[in-house]
Amino acid sequence: MRKVNQETIGSGSVVECRGAEKPDKTERGLRPGVSQGPVVGVNRPRNERARRQLTAFGSVVLPELEWTPFHRAYYRLLEAFAEGRVRRMMVSVPPQHGKSLGASVVLPAYLLGRDPELRIAVASYSFALSGRFAQQVQRLMDDGPYRGVFPGTRLKGSGPRSAGERTARRTAQEFDCVGRGGGLKAVGRTGSLTGSRVDVLIADDLYKDALEANSPLVRERVWEWYNAVARTRLHDDSRELVVCTRWHEEDLIGRLRRTERVVELTEWRQLEGLSPDTWVAVSFPALRTEPPTELDPRIEGESLWPQRHSVEWLAQRRRADPLLFEALYQGRPTVREGLLYDAFETYDSLPSGLLRRSNYTDTADTGRDRLCSICYAVAEDGLCYVTDVLYTAEPMEATEGAVVSMLERNGSTTAHIESNNGGRGFGRAVERRLVERGMRGCAVRLFHQSGNKESRILTHASTVVRMVRMPADWRLRWPEFAAAVIGFRRFFRANAHDDGPDALTGIVETEQAPRGRRLFVGGFTRR
Repeated sequence: MRKVNQETIGSGSVVECRGAEKPDKTERGLRPGVSQGPVVGVNRPRNERARRQLTAFGSVVLPELEWTPFHRAYYRLLEAFAEGRVRRMMVSVPPQHGKSLGASVVLPAYLLGRDPELRIAVASYSFALSGRFAQQVQRLMDDGPYRGVFPGTRLKGSGPRSAGERTARRTAQEFDCVGRGGGLKAVGRTGSLTGSRVDVLIADDLYKDALEANSPLVRERVWEWYNAVARTRLHDDSRELVVCTRWHEEDLIGRLRRTERVVELTEWRQLEGLSPDTWVAVSFPALRTEPPTELDPRIEGESLWPQRHSVEWLAQRRRADPLLFEALYQGRPTVREGLLYDAFETYDSLPSGLLRRSNYTDTADTGRDRLCSICYAVAEDGLCYVTDVLYTAEPMEATEGAVVSMLERNGSTTAHIESNNGGRGFGRAVERRLVERGMRGCAVRLFHQSGNKESRILTHASTVVRMVRMPADWRLRWPEFAAAVIGFRRFFRANAHDDGPDALTGIVETEQAPRGRRLFVGGFTRR
């Protein structure tokens, strides 16, 4: 049987349904006074179960969903949220495991079927993405199977015309339930919810990628939006659901863990008797690395969705980028030791066929910073072999001569020098001294580094380890530099200095950049 993609759904046919009949207040979890009418026909038992169980509902409206043990556990969590037994929940799931389909499509449709008076807000990192979720919800609710389960919840244009349709809204990003007070609104993480009551807030992936999550500015904007915009629309009975793929230890889930009361869920009985202000936290790692629990009974080493992401496939992803794998697939945005870099590969002698010898210099920004100047050779395979390092807290005027001597000693043909915070004057002084020594074969290239330092270092950490080779005795030759790099922690604020990692990051950025980019060379703009 063809498998449905757990991240997308197709639209179905639209059929006519009858209006609501007398309320049935005996249905478990349905809001008193909300009428969905009796279920009739040959599918009555199935549709009755679908009203009461989210997994049964998913099987009815999306019959080709795959129900692995993980998906059953995930939907059971969402069902507890839908029933109100959990008011605040955060769930970490690896990419491409059906997280968004369950939380941002199936769950909202199910909630509005149970209670069409609910006002739901679905937020994501962009208005376009949250809008796509809203459109998928509408297609699901227009389809015949949904209306067979919840005939009393319908959207504008999906059935017989009624007086309520004249005032009901329906756009790609927002819709109302006809004749009811509920509906759904999609919003980006910077969007407005002014004038909107929010009974259920679903925040699904508020960070687009590693560059955003590694940016302290973006993380702060997400935190401010969540507290100043989203949470101000909530009330005493509101519910919050945060689902995401983890990117950074200070992302929304990370900050909520530090500031709110959180319970780590390992047994289903923990869902009973929770206080309204308690967050339930669940993480589903792609590869199980801990003993089994009732919630996740996998044995150690077993994958979360073996039919789609095998152990072998996940092992390849881990080898390609261990740091990124720990964050995205394991839900642990820091390595176990808390260090940013894995061990660097070393060399005893330089390879033959070197393409060029270059230098990258990060000048000291403040009094606490170090100047870090690294000479390196680029091989034919693109690997960068570090040949010399100057790492010092001496002021610029004292290091100009030392940098020039190092460039001469290593035969560097290009010196890339950051012009920020006095770097331009430093670079021109180096250029002048090179001319005085007759070293006209070394071009000084000044440029302004506009990228956020923290974001750049964290984003390119695995690339630095992959591309940079150190001399076998580098720890002995440059002990302070080596200590600064080896001991650099992923939690950025825990580091006293970032100059070494900043310069190494600059090397890989320079060597990976297109050769035609614009640079400031000796004070003049050249290509």
